[in-house]
Amino acid sequence: MAEVQRVKFNPHQKLFFQTVRQRVDQYIKTKKHGKHANAEMVIKTIFMFALFFVPYFALVLGFVHSIPLMAVLSLVLGLGISGIGLSVMHDANHGSYSKNKNVNKWLSYTLNMLGGHYLNWQMQHNTLHHTFTNIDGQDEDIDAPTSLLRFSPHGPHKRIHKLQFLYAWFFYGLLTIMWSFSKDFRQVRRYKKLGLFESYKEDVNKHIRIIVISKILYFLYVLVIPMIFIPAAWWQVLIGFFIAQFTAGLILSAIFQSAHVLEETKFPLPDKTGNMENDWAVHQLYTTANFAPGARIFSWYVGGLNYQVEHHLFPSVCHIHYRHISTIVKQTAEEFNFPYHSQPTFASALYSHVKMLWRLGRMKGESQGELQATPA
Repeated sequence: MAEVQRVKFNPHQKLFFQTVRQRVDQYIKTKKHGKHANAEMVIKTIFMFALFFVPYFALVLGFVHSIPLMAVLSLVLGLGISGIGLSVMHDANHGSYSKNKNVNKWLSYTLNMLGGHYLNWQMQHNTLHHTFTNIDGQDEDIDAPTSLLRFSPHGPHKRIHKLQFLYAWFFYGLLTIMWSFSKDFRQVRRYKKLGLFESYKEDVNKHIRIIVISKILYFLYVLVIPMIFIPAAWWQVLIGFFIAQFTAGLILSAIFQSAHVLEETKFPLPDKTGNMENDWAVHQLYTTANFAPGARIFSWYVGGLNYQVEHHLFPSVCHIHYRHISTIVKQTAEEFNFPYHSQPTFASALYSHVKMLWRLGRMKGESQGELQATPA
C-alpha cells in the first residue's frame, strides 16, 4: 500500500459537512442517550452473544448427537459470529457503543474472541478504509490479492478476473478463516512500516504478544475443546468449524462489498501532488452506498450497516440512530446537488456488486468510464 499521508482532501469544500453535521447534532440532542447505545442496543448485544454461545455450549456439552443438527448449530454459530461483529464489535471499535471508554474497550476485545485483533481492525477500518474509501493503494478493503480478485478499476488486470463474479463468493466465505490464521500477522508488519502503531502511540511488540496469546486461546476453544468433547469425529468437528466460519465470512463480505464495490460508486484517485478533487465528506458520498432502507429486521441484524453513507459520515454515532438521521443526510446531499446512493433491496445491491465484478474482470483500462459498458 502507498504512504497514507500523501493523500490530501480538498480543504475548500466544507459547507456540506458543516451543514449536515449541524443538523445531525441537533437531532442527537433530542435523544436521551445522545449518540450512544440505549436499552434496545443492550438487548441486541445479549441476543448476539446468545446466538454465538448457546449453539457453542450445546455442542461442546454434548447435548446434541445428531450430525445434521450439529451442522445446523454450526451455521447458527456463524450467524452469531457475524452478528457480534456487525452489531457489537463494530460500534465498540468506533467508540460509538458507549460514552464510557472502558465499555467500548472491553467490547472491542470481542474481535479477539472471534479470531482477529482489535487494534489491527481499527487501523484497517477506522483509519485506512474510513479515511481513504475506494482510493486504490490506500483503502485496504479494496486491496485484494490481485492474482485472484480485482475490486478497483485502477488495479492490475488478470485473465482470471473474468470469472471473479462467480468464484469471489468462495473467497468471501474464507474471510474470518484467513483473518484468524494469518492476516493479523501480515497486518502488523505492514502497519509498522506505515507508522500506524506510532500514530496510535502503541507498542508493536506488545500487540504481537497479545495477538499470539489470543490466537492460542481462540483455537483452544474453537477447535481443541470441541474435538475433545463433541461426540463426533475430529474431521466432523473441522467441517462444523468451516460451516460456522464460512457463514460468517460470507455475510460480512457481502455486507461491506455491497456498500462500496458497486456500479454507481466511484474510485477516485489523487492527482500527482496527492490532492483529491473533493473534501472527505463529499468523497464518502461518491464512494459509498446504502441498501435495503426499508428492511427493518435485516437492518437490526447487520448493525444498521445497510446505512453505510450515514455510518461513513458519522462513525462515532451508534448505529441505532442511522435510520433516523438518513433522512437528514439524504435531504442535505440533495440540497447541495451531491449523490446519495441507495439500492432499494439487499438483493439489488448484491446484483449491482456482481455486475461490477463482471465489468472489473473484463475492463483492462483505468478509466471509470470504461466500466459503464453493459455485460453481453
